Amino acid sequence: MVDLNAMSDRSIARPLDGNGAVSEPGVPTEFLPPAAPAAKTVAGYAVHLFTALGIVPVFLAMAEVCSPVPEPRLVFLYLAIQVLIDAFDGPLARAVHIKHSAPRIDGRTIDDLVDYLSYTFVPLMLVWRMGWVPQPGAAWVVPAMVASLFGFANKGAKDEHAGFFLGFPSYWNVVAFYAGLWHAAAGPWPGAVVIVALTILTVLPVRFIYPNLAPRPWKWPIMIGAFAWAALLVWMTLDYPRVDPRIVTASLAYPAFYVAVSIWAGARRT
Repeated sequence: MVDLNAMSDRSIARPLDGNGAVSEPGVPTEFLPPAAPAAKTVAGYAVHLFTALGIVPVFLAMAEVCSPVPEPRLVFLYLAIQVLIDAFDGPLARAVHIKHSAPRIDGRTIDDLVDYLSYTFVPLMLVWRMGWVPQPGAAWVVPAMVASLFGFANKGAKDEHAGFFLGFPSYWNVVAFYAGLWHAAAGPWPGAVVIVALTILTVLPVRFIYPNLAPRPWKWPIMIGAFAWAALLVWMTLDYPRVDPRIVTASLAYPAFYVAVSIWAGARRT
């Protein structure tokens, strides 16, 4: 005689145990992924926590924007710390196979939330707060914020396999940095024009290279150039925003190179 109770015990998965074994009551075990070892589970959730801690420098940056006399250099310092976290959390997540080791948390959601605040909301709030665009400042920064929301919500915005972003990848922290320089040298209109142009590019199907995953043979030139350019920006903050115009012009060589390579490589991709 067949013991139906025994068959049920063998074929029905139990709820989560302390080691993170997955299941909903009533789901056959043969359809369930194997539980990750405890050490891998801890590593996976540690990476999620590392990504989430990016909100700390974002908070500090926003607090500085809201201070009675904001110091833009401090804001950019805090945002740079978040950029470093963002640069390392992806490789760490891939190293620990995070979708299997910590499947309950969607790291992409955490990453997108923190990235939107650090790459879009806080930098554009700084532009608005400092008056680096013509008044009313909200008329320039709010459309950029809305466009970036569509960019982050676009399921095809990141083509990681090919190494491209679709649309301007919301590097508004960089735009804000240059908006302060342009305002000091020529007033609010240069920054406004650039913001409008990039707002439009954010929602257009234009490919920009994903630096960490750039297609060959451009990955190393893009990455090495980015490090050299970042070092130059750090040096420029010493006199920010009253930086020698010749240095400002020279610093734009890398963004021009990045855009040119993106257009060329993107055209070949299509």
